[in-house]
Amino acid sequence: MSELTPLPPGDSSSDIDALRSSIARLAEKIALINEAVTNLHQNRAQLENKIEDAQKRVQRILSRLPDQNDGRQLNLLGETIPPITPEDDSEPTTH
Repeated sequence: MSELTPLPPGDSSSDIDALRSSIARLAEKIALINEAVTNLHQNRAQLENKIEDAQKRVQRILSRLPDQNDGRQLNLLGETIPPITPEDDSEPTTH
C-alpha cells in the first residue's frame, strides 16, 4: 500500500491543477499554524515573566513577615497605626 500508484489515465492536466491547488491550500494552512504557534510561544514567555515577577513580589512580602514566635502585628503597607492604649478601650461611644 505504500507503493506509489500512477495517476489514472485521463485528463492529467486537470488532476495536476487540482493537486497544485490542494498543495497551495495546505501551504496556507501550514503558514497560519506556524503563525499561531509563534504567537503562543510569545504569549507563554510573557506569562512566564509575569508569574516570575509575581513570585518575586510574594517572596518580598513573605520576607517582611515576622517570625511565628513574634506576637507583634506587621503593617505591610507601611502606614503608621497609633498604638491602642487601655484607656481607649474603655471610653463610651457617643453616636
